[in-house]
This record gives sequence, C-alpha cells and structure tokens, in this order.
Amino acid sequence: MAQGSTQPTPLMPHATATWLVDNTALSFEQIADFCGLHILEVQAMADDLAGSKYTGRDPVHVGELTQAEIERGQADPEYKLQMQQAPVEATRTKGPRYTPVSKRQDKPDGIAWVLRSHPEISDAQISKLIGTTRNTISAIRERTHWNIQNIQPKDPVTLGLCSQRELDAVVAKAAKRAGIEAAEVPEGDSRSDKEKLIEELRAEREAATKAAGEAAQEAEAEAWLAAKRAAEESEAK
Repeated sequence: MAQGSTQPTPLMPHATATWLVDNTALSFEQIADFCGLHILEVQAMADDLAGSKYTGRDPVHVGELTQAEIERGQADPEYKLQMQQAPVEATRTKGPRYTPVSKRQDKPDGIAWVLRSHPEISDAQISKLIGTTRNTISAIRERTHWNIQNIQPKDPVTLGLCSQRELDAVVAKAAKRAGIEAAEVPEGDSRSDKEKLIEELRAEREAATKAAGEAAQEAEAEAWLAAKRAAEESEAK
C-alpha cells in the first residue's frame, strides 16, 4: 500500500523502488510504503511486468537511506523505513516547462491540437507552452512521429498541460506577430473549452431525451388508435 504518513517520498520513487527490489531483502510492502507507491507497482517491478523499465537509484548513495536503516527493515518485516534526509528538488530556470510523468503521454495530442487549431503559433512557442522539443513538433506536423496513428488532437488546457490563460496569451502574441486579428470572445463568456464542451454535451443529451419522449408518446397514440380501430371492426362484424 502507498505510504500514509507525512514523511516525504524519494525524489525518484520508481527508480528508488527498483533499486531496493534488486539490492535488498525488504518486503514489497516496506518498499511501497517508503516510496509512496502501490504494492502492486512494486510487485510488477519485481516480476518485470511494469510498462516502463527504470534504472535503479541508490537511496543510500544520495543520503535518503542508510545501510543500517535497510538492515533494520530486513530484520523486521513490520518495520517502516525512515527517510534520513529529505530530497532536494532541483529548480528549473530555463528550458521547457516541467510536465508530470502521468501527463507526458498526452503531450502529442496537445501538440497536434495546437498545430491544427493555431498554425500561427511558432514551434518555439509550442515547445515552451507544452514542454516539448522541436523535433517532436516537427514529427507530428510531418506525420512521421512513431505513434502518429494513435495521436488525437486534444485541447492542452483540458489535458492539463497548460492553463487557459497561458494558451490565450500565446495565441494572442502569435496572432499579433502574424497580423491576425484574434477572435473576439463574447462579453461575459469566460468559459473554458472544457466547460463549453460539457454544456454542448448536456444540451445534446437533453435534446435526445426530449426526442425519445416525443417518440414514445407518438408510439403510444398510434397503438391506442390501432386498438380502437380493431375494436370497432370487431363490433361491426
């Protein structure tokens, strides 16, 4: 199970878990607890079933654990490993924006959406907005990306790759540079694309429900009329 305490997790939890699996006799639960992972993730690493292969990261070498602490854990399966020194995250001041690992697989979809919806935005702007490389952008534009068959254009704001404000700022800047007048947003309409889509889907659902109700009423009326005619014909005979 994932760790429930307030203790910080290693800077690279999956890589640390891989190293602990390969180099210690700690239980999967101890490793999962220390790294803040689910025990099934650790089990998958041990069985080489994990979708991604991680290079092990030695927590002793970086000061997050001591060998004595590991030995305590190996001697007592119920013992919870204690972080010796909280990891210090590096601060990024230059280069592409940082994107959480869980969202990196969505980047190609976001890039494809920007290329299709706002061709006036430069590769440099896309790179900074989404946190990607120009080579990736070019590959998607030229449809030579290795996974091009599975890439579906999706709004990067909806995907969580950037904020609506950031996207609007980039669009406005690119439009100004290209001499394109940005589309006016109706006064008071500050909804995001996601909110607009949800509203459209709700309207479609309500329309479908109304149509189904009307169809049911018509069918009921036809059935009643048919029964009445059958009754009249039966009495006539």
